[in-house]
Amino acid sequence: MAHESGATATGMASYYADKFDGRTTANGETFDNNAYTAAHRTLPFGTRVRVTRTDTGDQVTVRINDRGPFVDGRIIDLSQRAARDIDMLADGLAEVRIEVVDEGDESPSDEAPADDDSDATSW
Repeated sequence: MAHESGATATGMASYYADKFDGRTTANGETFDNNAYTAAHRTLPFGTRVRVTRTDTGDQVTVRINDRGPFVDGRIIDLSQRAARDIDMLADGLAEVRIEVVDEGDESPSDEAPADDDSDATSW
């Protein structure tokens, strides 16, 4: 399934706990909580998305390099650096809109099933 630039979805964002720093991501990279990366269930690895808090308008752009989140109602897991940039570390969660900026060129392997419990679109 192609995700054209400009495609958007809205839902809850969370961020990675410290314990994941240094672990291997689904695309084989070493996770770095100081990088601008994120996990998404279906977007191809390498896709760049703009993440905007719906309440403040704060934005950050991240690259998809992992799969998740695997919690109902959440649509993206951000690195701590990205979460800090949109001021969500204290709350832990934030409602966001994600927009595809640049489609990745890596295979969307290891896709997880989508949950029907969120307000997000099918991707």
